[in-house]
Amino acid sequence: MPRIPVTVPTPDGTCSATLHTPAKAGSHPAVVLHADAAGVRETFALMADRLAGLGYAVLLPDAYYRTPFAPFDITTVFTVPEERRRLDTLITSVTVASAVRDMGAYLEFLAGRPEVSGTAVGTTGYCMGGKLSLLAAAHYPERVAAAASFHGGNLAVADDADSPYLLADRIRATVYVAAAENDKAFPADQNERLGTALADAGVRHTLVTYPAEHGFAVSDNPTYDAEADQRHWEALAGLYAENLRA
Repeated sequence: MPRIPVTVPTPDGTCSATLHTPAKAGSHPAVVLHADAAGVRETFALMADRLAGLGYAVLLPDAYYRTPFAPFDITTVFTVPEERRRLDTLITSVTVASAVRDMGAYLEFLAGRPEVSGTAVGTTGYCMGGKLSLLAAAHYPERVAAAASFHGGNLAVADDADSPYLLADRIRATVYVAAAENDKAFPADQNERLGTALADAGVRHTLVTYPAEHGFAVSDNPTYDAEADQRHWEALAGLYAENLRA
C-alpha cells in the first residue's frame, strides 16, 4: 500500500505522520490509527497498510512529536527499569487536553486531503491509543462515526475527571472495545463502569474480553496472540464497513 510521509500542523507544533492509502487511486473514508505506548514503529505502519488495503485512507500520527525519543525495544521496554521510566515520561507528556487538540488538527488535515472522501472518520487505538480513540469520539462526535479500542488502558478510572467513560453521553459513534484478560490497566471494575456508562448514554457499542493478554493485537509485543489478532481485524473490518461506507 502507498505510504505518504506527511506533517500535520497542530496548535503545539508540527506532528510527523504517514498517510496510508489503498493501491487503487481515488478518495476513501479516513481512519486515524493511534499506536500503543511504545510509539509509532514499523509494526504500526504495517497495520496501517493493512487497514488501507480494506479501502481506507489511514493516518498514523506520532503522539510523541513534542518530545523526540529514541525507538524502544518492545521486548525490554517494560522489563528494564531505565526504559520503563523513559516510557512513563513520554506517556505522561500526552495529556487529555493535548490529545484533543491534536485530534482536531488530524481531522482538519484529513478534510483537506484529496485521498479522503466524506466527513465521517473512524478511529482505532491500542493500549494508550485505545483511550485516545474513545476521547476522539467523545470530543468530535460530529466527525467520528466509529471508534475502536483494543487492550486499551485507563478507559474508566473512577477518580479521573478526564476518563473517557465520563464523556459517554457525548459519543455518537458506534464503539467497539476489546479488553484483555487480567489487564491491570483495565480491570473488572473499569470494564463494568465503562459498559454501564455506554449503555446509560445509549451508545451503540460492543464491549468484550478476548481470552488473551494485554498487547494481543500488536505483532511485536511479547504477548501477541495470533488468534486474538485475527478476531480483532475481523471486528475492525466489520465496524468500519457498517459505519464508514455509504
